[in-house]
Amino acid sequence: MRQLKKLALTRRGFFRGAGLAGMAVLAAGTGVPRRASAEVDALVAEHMGAGPIAMEKVTLSAPPTAENGTLVRIPIEVDHPMEANNFIQSLGIFVDNNPSPFVAKFDFTPEVGKIGLELRIKMAKASKVRVICKSNTGKLFGTIKEISVAEGGCAG
Repeated sequence: MRQLKKLALTRRGFFRGAGLAGMAVLAAGTGVPRRASAEVDALVAEHMGAGPIAMEKVTLSAPPTAENGTLVRIPIEVDHPMEANNFIQSLGIFVDNNPSPFVAKFDFTPEVGKIGLELRIKMAKASKVRVICKSNTGKLFGTIKEISVAEGGCAG
């Protein structure tokens, strides 16, 4: 008659198995692919124009964590002259990890004066929020802020 080996779980075996299980979960991810930065860069170029973006003149004062993804507060200020021959022509908002990263675009004239606006957007999950401005001379200015979301707001 054959003897059965006693199966004993050692501490080392337990941690090895737990580590492998954890790696499998990380490899599986959440099922929602992270959008490649190159894809969002292409959307920025399409809506705002191509070229280098100077990370200045634009302030995004959103809190680092939004309690509810359906109402993420986005206060924006632009410190740029609004003169007849030197003004911000347009402002675009992009959320990298949203199903549709292009959120909005606003056009301005020099008569607007100082640009300051606040809006509420939906965010599916933690993401970079990009605010890009284009001047009438074609120069691009912007800022990028990582915002976490406690509770999701966008359905796929």
